[in-house]
Amino acid sequence: MRIVDVRATRGRTGFFFDDLGAIGKGAVRDGATFQGLPQTQGFTGIRQVGESILVMLCLEDGQVAYGDCAAVQYSGASGREPLFLAETYLPVFNKYIIPLLKGQQLTGFRELATKIDTFINPDTGRRLHSALRYGVTGAILDAVAKSQKKLMCQVIAQEYGTTITQKPIPIFTQSGDNRYDNVDKMILKMVDVLPHGLVNNLEVLGDSGSALLEYIAWLKKRFLAIHPQVAYKPILHFDVYGTIGQLFNNNPDEMVAYFQKLEQAASPFEVRIEGPADVGNRQEQMELFRELREKIEAGGLRFKIVADEWCNTLEDVKFFADNKAGHILQIKTPDLGGINNSIEAVLYCRKLGMGAYLGGTCNETDISARISTHIAAATGPLQMLAKPGMGVDEGYMIVFNEMQRILALTQEDSKE
Repeated sequence: MRIVDVRATRGRTGFFFDDLGAIGKGAVRDGATFQGLPQTQGFTGIRQVGESILVMLCLEDGQVAYGDCAAVQYSGASGREPLFLAETYLPVFNKYIIPLLKGQQLTGFRELATKIDTFINPDTGRRLHSALRYGVTGAILDAVAKSQKKLMCQVIAQEYGTTITQKPIPIFTQSGDNRYDNVDKMILKMVDVLPHGLVNNLEVLGDSGSALLEYIAWLKKRFLAIHPQVAYKPILHFDVYGTIGQLFNNNPDEMVAYFQKLEQAASPFEVRIEGPADVGNRQEQMELFRELREKIEAGGLRFKIVADEWCNTLEDVKFFADNKAGHILQIKTPDLGGINNSIEAVLYCRKLGMGAYLGGTCNETDISARISTHIAAATGPLQMLAKPGMGVDEGYMIVFNEMQRILALTQEDSKE
């Protein structure tokens, strides 16, 4: 099967690009936007409309394969690639990607995805923006699956020697700053992992971390209020964007003492804290997370920390995993570029006994969320993100339903 035509157009995403540098310095909310000036290079406002590039690969039998190029909400922060705007990157797509793919024979996914992911842009001397590599390789996976009359997860399983899951991968939902109403939605739907909490400045964390402790107490009461007769025991996962490190000057002993308070407040629920610190570079971030893990385990805590910032690429994931820096690594799918890297990252973490969280961003699309679900089904991460958007219902529905379709179709195959 050949790719006979390649097309792309501008699209929207499920959320926004936000300037984390400005938000971290206390930018004031103004309805759905923020007051003040941007702090991160490339931003013209603190909040900007999320953009994508929609990729369509036209196959010789008339089928069309889809993939969406998208970048993370907090682009340009913590070593991530710059803002991804369609007007900037559509010309790059047209100049370099179309000639690479048009007329290409679809003999398999992995080889062609690697070709795109490692292509060096002659104009910059660097690889293509991670968002371009993400969307194009997603479309390639869809094209190969369509050419072989298989599900995308089946193509991955065949080429990487994995087994498709026989049970749903736990889904993690994120609240954004609507920390109460959105959590009610999560509890009603009995999601596996919640709430995210968006603790992205010290005010949300509270004096000495008191606000987060109070929020945990509220969550426990809310579980009982909404499901008084049901044994519902989700995992509590909070993303704190380095604020705990800010509060305690990145002192590991003081941070672990606070983690102990969080664990006691949450008992009997398991707690995971994502991004407890951001020290500003990969090496020191790894060293701090390694030390935090060692102290947490020495103290006998069940508490888990999740690495996100400065763990952006496949090489970063391997570096953190090799050094046992944290308990769980977020594989932030758009940041890793080609989806072949996300597949390899999950498998590498599992091989080394590290928790793999197949994440991403609220600033993705329905297409990229479905492709991620197939990656999860074929690789078996610890949990996966409900995406896109921050409304809970829509992202959770897309990911949950795609997983259910996969299970229904592949389990039926296994019975035959």
